[in-house]
Amino acid sequence: MSGTRGLVKAKKYDWKDSNMAMFGSDTEKQVKKESAEAEPAWAGAGAAPGLKIWRVVNFEIQDWPEEDYGEFYNGDSYIILNTFQEEDSEALHHDVHFWIGKNSSQDEYGTAAYKTVELDTFLDDVPVQHREVMGHESALFKSYFEDGISLIEGGAESGFRHVPAEEYIPRLFRFAKDKNGKMTSTEIARAPGLVTEDDVFILDMGVRIFQYNGENSSPFERNAASTKIGKIKSKRGDAESEVLEGVSKSHEFWEKMDEEEGEVGSDDEAGGDKKLLKVNMESRENEVIKEGDTSRDDLVSDDVFIVDSGEEVFVWVGANADKAEKRNGIPYAHNYLRESGQCWLPITVVKEGQKCAAFDNAIAA
Repeated sequence: MSGTRGLVKAKKYDWKDSNMAMFGSDTEKQVKKESAEAEPAWAGAGAAPGLKIWRVVNFEIQDWPEEDYGEFYNGDSYIILNTFQEEDSEALHHDVHFWIGKNSSQDEYGTAAYKTVELDTFLDDVPVQHREVMGHESALFKSYFEDGISLIEGGAESGFRHVPAEEYIPRLFRFAKDKNGKMTSTEIARAPGLVTEDDVFILDMGVRIFQYNGENSSPFERNAASTKIGKIKSKRGDAESEVLEGVSKSHEFWEKMDEEEGEVGSDDEAGGDKKLLKVNMESRENEVIKEGDTSRDDLVSDDVFIVDSGEEVFVWVGANADKAEKRNGIPYAHNYLRESGQCWLPITVVKEGQKCAAFDNAIAA
């Protein structure tokens, strides 16, 4: 008996309803350099170009194994730091993201946000901050993972290395490209109606792995699935794999399709209209300045603005604004999106003078 988990799509994000407090609103929420330097996880962070990922576990930050980079469980939260250098420069630049699974708790969300700001403080406010929501990741975030990202049900403790082989519940993954051509593999219910001839699927049974190539699937999807299986086998050692095309319904692959579809599709509506809002520093209220395209001429160095591109939300912190306001960028955007009903949009916090290609594109009208 293969076992089932009843994969039913959550209708809402538990963490979205939290009203994020502003950092510095009370003593224990002050983000100080001293406390950042005392966090063991940050030791050596950002000291050289490269990617580093941590997982939030019970309010603490733990290293995420490099062999699992690109794998994200929907019940967990992660912090991702990308450090890079531009051509003809020795200066180190950073983008720090926190990624939230759809089933992450409010506590995990708050910890990930707080620790992201703390890491920014540790790196002397150099990073550009980002928030990513499962299934709605930004193009920049996806660009870090050459072989694409994998979105997995549950928490990391339900993964193969944490569960005895005989207790491992098979997982079915569908491979698909996004609008930018980046590959994502997403765990779905093991339901026969979800296995189509337009896509490629992997049935991961722990020690046996099947790759099902739909008749109309692309070579790109097939290659991505093959690469994924290669990585799985390199981690497990004794796993066996088989590629299937047009196999009989009596094959073991189809026998494991024993779950119901549940709710499929998305309850996330398309992006909204473009608009520019100014944050009132005293009331924390947002004032709509204009609707439609935004340009740099609309931004004033004394203030903090929210730029909603319809697909991503940016918080722009003017050079003359209180330095602490950058730390509140994520809460500003979170609370704005909570009220607008589009909590899943990517968030980026940019200080005046920082380089951010996505922000430049958003105001390039």
